[in-house]
Amino acid sequence: MRLAPLADVKAKLSAYLDDVKTNGPIVITKNGRTAAILLVPIDDDDLERLLLTRSPRFQAMLNRSRKSVRAGRTVKHDEFWKKVAERQK
Repeated sequence: MRLAPLADVKAKLSAYLDDVKTNGPIVITKNGRTAAILLVPIDDDDLERLLLTRSPRFQAMLNRSRKSVRAGRTVKHDEFWKKVAERQK
């Protein structure tokens, strides 16, 4: 794991961005504590996954969905796609 102080990253951001592209993520510290991670997403899908995993709204939606599944409130596969097709008309 590579660490870099925030003040240094601020002063040399372009150099850090180039470095991250070839050598992987850098943990940015502030006052000796982890503050952020600098990384380059592999592609748009990777970026979307990174953003969604950190989204409180998305995580809340997943938790509600999991509770519904555990409670047996589900829709069968064929019924789901039938409803989707009906809404597209």
